[in-house]
Amino acid sequence: MSWYSFRPYVSVAERRRKAEAAAKKLAAKSGRALAPVRLTGRPIAVTFWGKAWCDNLEAYSDYANRLPRGRTYVRNGSVIDLQISRGRVEALVQGSELYKIAIGFRPLAARRWSEFKTRSAGKVTNLLDLLQGRLSKDILADLTARDTGLFPSPKEIDLDCSCPDWADMCKHVAAVLYGVGARLDDQPELFFTLRGVDVQELLTAASVTATAPVIDASSTGPALAGADLSEIFGVELESAPAPAPAPGVARAPKAVRSTKQPRRRRTPAPKQARRGKPPRVDPT
Repeated sequence: MSWYSFRPYVSVAERRRKAEAAAKKLAAKSGRALAPVRLTGRPIAVTFWGKAWCDNLEAYSDYANRLPRGRTYVRNGSVIDLQISRGRVEALVQGSELYKIAIGFRPLAARRWSEFKTRSAGKVTNLLDLLQGRLSKDILADLTARDTGLFPSPKEIDLDCSCPDWADMCKHVAAVLYGVGARLDDQPELFFTLRGVDVQELLTAASVTATAPVIDASSTGPALAGADLSEIFGVELESAPAPAPAPGVARAPKAVRSTKQPRRRRTPAPKQARRGKPPRVDPT
């Protein structure tokens, strides 16, 4: 009977041993460091980006039949090398033989990226929070939305494996796709590299929104005339100097307040009194 349809069973321990031996041999031959996928526990991914990647894969019925075998392979350490670059993943998976996998990802559509930046402006203000998934529930839901978010759909992914399986989504490819989720646990920034977008643009959009002045037309005019602008804007404002008078116009004299007390006038006495004579009395 041909082994094309029924390959001999290889135990988990034997597959892991073969994978480690193949990795060492390949590293020694090529002289390049391999980047195997090594899981520390049962879960494939534990962070937001890793779990969101795996959840996105499992959301499509196109992949439903082949994904379980892929989970087994990645847990067994069969992915001995996984390299992520802009729009492309290349990997080596140890099965009954060593297989080469190449997965292409179409860049995120410019319009979709632009709309997402607009919706998230002012909500993504810190790179560390973004990479750790410490964002509001609204922005996380928007980010992972099936039709408008940033994660790829099957029509944006091109699959290729050197194994003889006729299906595009073979177990080796599935193992690599899960391996990407595991890699995003440690290097979440690779998600944006893979999707061909610049994560800094999200932060720039947030900065522009945060620093843009908000002017209320109803607050201008007389309503601000008597307001304390120092309190409103939080700065100390210097008083503007008085404007210089126009040429040819005399400056009005300033009123000077005198500190001297006014002299009290004496009422003059009658002439008779001044000469020592008694005053004249009118007989009537």
